[in-house]
Formats: sequence, structure tokens, C-alpha cells
Amino acid sequence: MIVYGASGHGKVIIEILESTGVAGIAVWDDAAKAPICGYTVQKPLVQSADKMIIAIGVNATRKRVAERGAGTVKFGTAVHGFSHISKRAAIGEGTVVMAGVVVNADTQVGTHCILNTSSSIDHDCVLGDYVHISPNATLCGDVQVGEGTHIGAGATVIQGIRIGKWCTIGAGAVVIKDIPDHATAVGNPAKVIKVKEPQHER
Repeated sequence: MIVYGASGHGKVIIEILESTGVAGIAVWDDAAKAPICGYTVQKPLVQSADKMIIAIGVNATRKRVAERGAGTVKFGTAVHGFSHISKRAAIGEGTVVMAGVVVNADTQVGTHCILNTSSSIDHDCVLGDYVHISPNATLCGDVQVGEGTHIGAGATVIQGIRIGKWCTIGAGAVVIKDIPDHATAVGNPAKVIKVKEPQHER
């Protein structure tokens, strides 16, 4: 398995892969970097038969790298053994699930998402591609989160809420109303403080 990105996020993914018995881990990065977790960091190759996980926390950058590799690279997943994924949930390729995560029944998680440490995704949620749910964030049942949105650490989204694409929900926010595309919302209750232009998606 290739871990693309020699960062702190990459370290966590490496340890998930090690803990689940994945052999033959390679670490790639565009920049020259010191070894991480005992693995030499290599420059990316043009082609590889191995599956890849993009270890980049910035959603827009992760999307660019994934699109660059589309058709030439197969993407894997990394799911920590101390997470709980319902047998009725679906997890897209390239997604990583950290320790302590709970994903309940009939939830759909898109491709290249990050479900970070101890986040909770309840029943019937739908997460678009490139979403990042930060540590200890909670999505109650039937929440929808659009492509590229980042839910901050410790945020809570009540049941039935719709959050648009490429949004930022601040750490500790409590979302009790729908959030439009490209918005940044913070506070308790969460309020929209700005809306970005659509070209900031990528």
C-alpha cells in the first residue's frame, strides 16, 4: 500500500495499516523528506500496481491528487481495528477511518474522506467525496454533508441537517440549521460568517 504524503496525517495512516496487518507499505511525497515511522520517503513513481491512500488533510489538495491519479492508480482504504463500521454502511475508496470512529447503519461515506479520531456518524448520514470529519465531531442521524466540507473538532450537527459543499464548520460549533454551499459557520448555535466564491473548491 502506498501512503501519499509524509506528514503527521501520514503517520496515523501508516499505523492503521500496520495494525491491520498490511504488508509492503511505501511512503511517497513530492518533496524530499526525512523518513517517517521508519519508512524511507520516496518520490512518486509514474505507475505502480499497489493501491494508494492519499495522506493529505487539506480536502482540495486531496481532490487534486486523486484526480491526477484517476485511471492510473487504484485507491485503497484504511480502517482502524478499534472503529465500529455498521455492516449496513458503505465506505468509499480512498477513505480513512481512525481509531474510535463509529459509523452507524445505512450511512454512506464518499471517496477520499477522513473520519478522524473518535468522530461519530449516526444512521442514514450521507457524506460526499473529500469530506473531513475532525476528531470528536458528532453527526446525528440523517445528516447530509456536501463534497469537500470540513467539520471541525468537537462540532455537533443535529439530526436532519443539510450542509452544503466546500463548507467549513468551526471547532465546537453546534449546527441546528442548514448551511449553504461554500459557507463558514462557527459558534453555538452555528452562524454563517462568510461565504466563499465557488472557485475556491479546488
